[in-house]
Amino acid sequence: MKKLFLIVACIPLFTGVRAENGYDLWMRYHRIERASLRTDSKRCIEGVTVHGGTATARIIAHELTTGVNGLLGTAVTPADRIGDNFIVAGTPVSMPAMPSSVKDKLQHTGGEGFVIESSTMQGKHVTVIAGNTDVAVLYGTFHYLRLLQTARSIRRLAIVSVPRIDIRILNHWDNVNRHVERGYAGQSIWDWHRLPGYIDRRYVDYARACASVGINATVLTNVNSNALVMTAPYLEKVAELANVLRPYGIRVFLTARFSAPIEIGGLKTADPLDTLVQQWWRTKADEIYSHVPDFGGFLVKANSEGQPGPQNYGRNHAEGANMLADAVSPHGGIVMWRAFVYSNETPEDRVKQAYSEFKPLDGVFRKNVMLQVKNGPLDFQPREPFSPLFGAMPKTPLAMEFQITQEYLGQATNLVYLAPMYKEVLDADTHAKGNRSTVASVIDGSLEGHERSAMAGVSNIGSDINWTGHLFGQANWYAFGRLAWDHALSPETIADEWLKQTFTDDATFLTKAKHIMMASRDAAVRYMTPMGLHHIMGTGHHYGPAPWVNDAGRADWNPVYYHKADAQGLGFNRSSTGSDALAQYAPGVRARFEILSSCPEEYLLWFHHVPWGYTMKNGAAMWDELCARYYSGVDSVRSMRQQWAALRPYVDEERFEHVTMLLAVQEQEAVWWRDACLLYFQTFSKMPIPVRYEQPDRTLEYYRSLKFPYAPGN
Repeated sequence: MKKLFLIVACIPLFTGVRAENGYDLWMRYHRIERASLRTDSKRCIEGVTVHGGTATARIIAHELTTGVNGLLGTAVTPADRIGDNFIVAGTPVSMPAMPSSVKDKLQHTGGEGFVIESSTMQGKHVTVIAGNTDVAVLYGTFHYLRLLQTARSIRRLAIVSVPRIDIRILNHWDNVNRHVERGYAGQSIWDWHRLPGYIDRRYVDYARACASVGINATVLTNVNSNALVMTAPYLEKVAELANVLRPYGIRVFLTARFSAPIEIGGLKTADPLDTLVQQWWRTKADEIYSHVPDFGGFLVKANSEGQPGPQNYGRNHAEGANMLADAVSPHGGIVMWRAFVYSNETPEDRVKQAYSEFKPLDGVFRKNVMLQVKNGPLDFQPREPFSPLFGAMPKTPLAMEFQITQEYLGQATNLVYLAPMYKEVLDADTHAKGNRSTVASVIDGSLEGHERSAMAGVSNIGSDINWTGHLFGQANWYAFGRLAWDHALSPETIADEWLKQTFTDDATFLTKAKHIMMASRDAAVRYMTPMGLHHIMGTGHHYGPAPWVNDAGRADWNPVYYHKADAQGLGFNRSSTGSDALAQYAPGVRARFEILSSCPEEYLLWFHHVPWGYTMKNGAAMWDELCARYYSGVDSVRSMRQQWAALRPYVDEERFEHVTMLLAVQEQEAVWWRDACLLYFQTFSKMPIPVRYEQPDRTLEYYRSLKFPYAPGN
């Protein structure tokens, strides 16, 4: 025991920082390291006064005092009076003496935007944090604390911040048995068995984390839904979770299984045009709202991958969505209908099917229906072009669906910072209304003037102590929230914020750690699916490479369907001479990708079947360039390992070793991806891997023999 004690006690002495397990996320509130900045901030904060008696107001007071005291090493407590250099927080109703300049700005911030302003009240110099609602003030509070954590001056502030997206929502693919589909960080955090009586503290900390980045909604259950969650005993559990989340501004949504009227309602049909079915859903909606008055509405996956839906009864998606929309409309609820649909019976290119089904329905959906569209036309691949539905349905509000959990990006063993991928999609030009009709302008409603807007992220959160399995997975949760609030933010800015709050604001650390993050997604694309390759992972678990699979239950579950390797070349021809998927895009987009010689090389194999000897822009043959990209991806991971190793003095031992070990795993997996894919594609190209590269030390047969029956998230 003495030896164990001595080892643990020595850890802070070894690194110069105290041990941490990652549970506190980016809200650690550790004392500001630079004494000069700490002293300067103290001069601006001598007290805290929060107006209002609501649960949210009490949270604001606690968050401000906890954050300020932790960051500055003070002992500030909430005060009723206002003094010089006080933080004063409230709404125009709770704080009638609010400076007129702040009130004027609040005229344009809606219900969630906030104002932070250095001002005077009652003759005192104060910092005002204000919003039209308590939740808006809470968002402002977290932003103010972010300024302190990221070493920003708080002396003269004049900040107005309004979210660009209305509904900023996490989609939990969590089942009621606590298994998380595509979850790589342990069990679901929702302990359904012990609810409603037992409220885990983690629910509160989850709410804090979401509110700190402006996430204002959550879908508690899996899109491959179980109707059980809509029964009375589970609605009591849902109500307790909603009670915890509500003071943090988070509304609860549920997934609705389309066949619920049969499974839990005793009906013989779920036909959306059947009057008994319509009445059942209206009654069910009334019941849900009796438990959760601010219930947000339903998320629906229908007629996709075996899920029931309106097409089971000869109806279309709009008829199904509208039936549910009518049920929740009297309560102010909405329906988010997923566009991820494809049919094994449909012979056309799978990436065309969502557009083919939904484009004809533009303008037919109810006003409280949003179509939730994945960022790309296939399925969260490491790199996809944007979905052609963005810009193609001007009469229908479209919600973005990003994946935060890394189903196809190394799962929780790989460090892959996703903000660059999100921005790549958001900034893509749809050409829907000429040049610069970006995807972001479609989903924020500005392009077509839609009142509702939404961005959804498939959660990577689980019961692991650090929430996301990989410590750097936290950055993707954080980045999703920040971009949903303001999609104009850069990935570099978001990485800088997260690193400073999660680790340190030391300049040397930030430079190297940010370089690792910013390079990580491109590295993953190169060692997994370079040049537009896609869907070549292992079937079922989606862990690791398996481009050889050709015996899955349906054609479009087989990797060979997508890469189409043969003696002539590699890639899926989606030009006018192939599946013509490009016809679904606006002419300006189509022109960019249609011609092989002008197609951007990062999408080359997505849109074209390319000869092995085709000359690339750099003069190399396509096969040689494919090899070069796979090898450079592995080299990038090795560089990431070296850069991280140099950061040992800046990171506590527990978190440093956690990332160190996972980077070693990532290198092994990158080599696995590289060698397995090149050995397989070599059987078609008949060309050697250039001798300047290290040669694979395993055979293709070895890689084909690997099995992972218990891979997490399967």
